[in-house]
Amino acid sequence: MNVVITGGSGFVGRAVAERLRAAGHRVAAVSLRNPPGPEVFAECQGVVHLAGEPVAQRWTAGARERILNSRVQGTRALIAALRQHPPAVLVSASAVGYYGSRGDEILTEDSAPGTDFLGQVTVAWEREARAAEEWGVRVVTPRIGVVLGRGGGALPKMALPFRFGVGGRLGSGKQWVSWIALDDLTSLIEFAIMNPAVRGPVNAVAPNPVTNAEFTRELAAALHRPAIFPVPALALKLLLGEMSQVLLASQHVIPEAALRAGFQFRFTDVGEALRQILAP
Repeated sequence: MNVVITGGSGFVGRAVAERLRAAGHRVAAVSLRNPPGPEVFAECQGVVHLAGEPVAQRWTAGARERILNSRVQGTRALIAALRQHPPAVLVSASAVGYYGSRGDEILTEDSAPGTDFLGQVTVAWEREARAAEEWGVRVVTPRIGVVLGRGGGALPKMALPFRFGVGGRLGSGKQWVSWIALDDLTSLIEFAIMNPAVRGPVNAVAPNPVTNAEFTRELAAALHRPAIFPVPALALKLLLGEMSQVLLASQHVIPEAALRAGFQFRFTDVGEALRQILAP
């Protein structure tokens, strides 16, 4: 299959491209900073849309606008480019931020969206992607959790204070963390491309979410470091502003759609995943 990836130079995009090429697919990467013309998609059967402004930054007014516009207007531009040559399938990234912070509530693909900034962004983001369904495109919107992998994503930043012996839980530590190993995420994206029965939202998270306190303990153990310096919620808010909500949000997300479709996760235990990823 010929597959086009937006955001192909990013942490997840590179890994997705590597997996698809290893499976025998032809892969081309494009940038939405210079919107591609329809000819780019003339011979492709699948599109993986991963491009978007990073969320992990202080949410100034300008940053909020970039986060929203990169997803909404960027996806709208992509859909317009696809109209002349619709692919069979579009896998358009979303995020578990869709649900907002929900405490201990168990969240599936049928759960209502949150009303905070990221909830509103992801609702609009998914709506733009679903517009491709008008032309017969099968649209899948994986709601991606915290991605754990080597060489990028959130894990190196999360691990840094532990490497210096000053790591600890964030806030109360009771908030749920919905995570996924990079290897499983790329496998799930390939699974979504190749399985015609998979469509709509798919929670791209491991089946066993953990609390932040549990995650912290497992991360410290994998690095052979202590976890004795908790970071108060107020300190996070002073340091990161509104973006601290992402670190303090509680999202107990279950991959109901993926499991129902028969997808098999390689990593279901966060401790095992961290030990393998962080092993020398």
